[in-house]
Amino acid sequence: MKRYIASLVSLLIVATSCSDFLDTVPDNRTEVNSADKVAALLVSAYPTSAPLLIGEMSSDNVMDNGGQYDALLLQEQLYLWEDPTEVGTDGVYGVWEACYSAAASANKALESIVELGSPSTLDPQKGEALLCRAYAHFLLATTFCMPYNPETATQHLGIPYVKESGTTIQSPTERGTLQEVYEQIAADIEEGLPLIKDNVYSVPRYHFNKKAANAFAARFYLYYQQWDKVIEYATVAVGNVPSNTLRHWEEDFGGLSQVSDVATQYTSEKVSANLLIQSLYSSIGYVLGPYDIYKRYGHGQPIYQNETIASSGPWTERGGLVISNLVLSNQQKNPFPKFVTYFEYIDKTSGIGYNHAVSVAFSVDEALLARAEAYVLCDEHDYTSALRDINDWIVYHSTRSSDTGSDLTLSDVNTFYNQLAYQPVTLNDDSERSVKKTLNPEGFTVNEGTEENLIQLILQLRRLETLQEGLRWQDLKRYGIEFSHNRAGELADVLTKDDPRRAIQLPPDVINAGMEPNPRN
Repeated sequence: MKRYIASLVSLLIVATSCSDFLDTVPDNRTEVNSADKVAALLVSAYPTSAPLLIGEMSSDNVMDNGGQYDALLLQEQLYLWEDPTEVGTDGVYGVWEACYSAAASANKALESIVELGSPSTLDPQKGEALLCRAYAHFLLATTFCMPYNPETATQHLGIPYVKESGTTIQSPTERGTLQEVYEQIAADIEEGLPLIKDNVYSVPRYHFNKKAANAFAARFYLYYQQWDKVIEYATVAVGNVPSNTLRHWEEDFGGLSQVSDVATQYTSEKVSANLLIQSLYSSIGYVLGPYDIYKRYGHGQPIYQNETIASSGPWTERGGLVISNLVLSNQQKNPFPKFVTYFEYIDKTSGIGYNHAVSVAFSVDEALLARAEAYVLCDEHDYTSALRDINDWIVYHSTRSSDTGSDLTLSDVNTFYNQLAYQPVTLNDDSERSVKKTLNPEGFTVNEGTEENLIQLILQLRRLETLQEGLRWQDLKRYGIEFSHNRAGELADVLTKDDPRRAIQLPPDVINAGMEPNPRN
């Protein structure tokens, strides 16, 4: 365990200097003058840090387990919704740098393709570069901006959308609006996606292959509130027969018990459900995993029992979730081992190096739930198709085979949610915890009754599907769900639906260099 702690400290020590955060220029001394070099450059067009820990610690998936446990400064700042100052690859510095560096590499690839005469043979690389540029800015926008709302997006701050490899992010007027950022992401997706060809990749799941690109488009348009496009793109990602592509939890994990084996299986490129796999500089495996460290802020037992994995619901008809059999015994974290940390030594004698983790950025399972949500909210309100997707998800995540039990009906869903009380924003005790939350959607309407009940169920399944991946934070933002973070010995802090802290603050050095910060009350 001492080595784990030393590894994490070492990661913070070797983190990129703050003075470099505004410089997004890749090494332009390298001449990219061939198709092979363009393809090689695109390897660096995927961010090597992601807002997994930022989103998870900001969300309602975690609680204060008590001052007798330890925590990282970054954990505490995120949990308290304070402006993060901690330097490291899992924090705001790491995400900002990684995303703009990735965008710069994508831009360099696009410029090199033009310099090579834009041959059609490089169309797949052009498509990948455009998707990578869109994805990097999407991560930045969903981290550092308020949720998209068509009624307010022209008023909310965006992030600089960089389209040239030699651009530096330093002008205080370059943030633009959130509306402009989403329009530019959409433009890059729409231009790039038709150009993607899987046969140019030796291992497609390490790149924006066709299905991964469509899954990204589905998630983006879900946040952009364009439901028909979510259905269109998610359908490509899922395929015609979901049972052929969804993760089969009983089959995949039934015989596994070791942390490393479960995590390896979860992130395997051989699993059809995994559409895009990324290697990250991250200590998330230590922070959220089954280690006796950093336990103050975590997925504590009251949340685990009443709101997430062990909670009862219409999904238990099939015998319960397989994930409940794989959660390890650390009751302050209750972790399902999605991540393990791989340590890369740069100096074995001194014990200095980098922590790495492997992440599934896009999956069939999450895309299926995005489609289910869009079916409910689209103009046709296709509840039948939404329920079909919900039942497919439940069957393959459950302990019983598909020929046992029965599919949920709309009546089952309504019966369950109609009798539930909403969880209060501020809890008096754990008995008030509930899987039903008050929804205050940003820019769209959820009608009472069947429509809301289906959305409540889908959001619960998304919460389970994306546990530890930070995406619950985005759903809380999109639906304006108000909740509080308890603090041992102090009054709980409430995050209201319009709270500006839903946009994580920019790195301090970026602000000090002249970038307009996110507003705070």
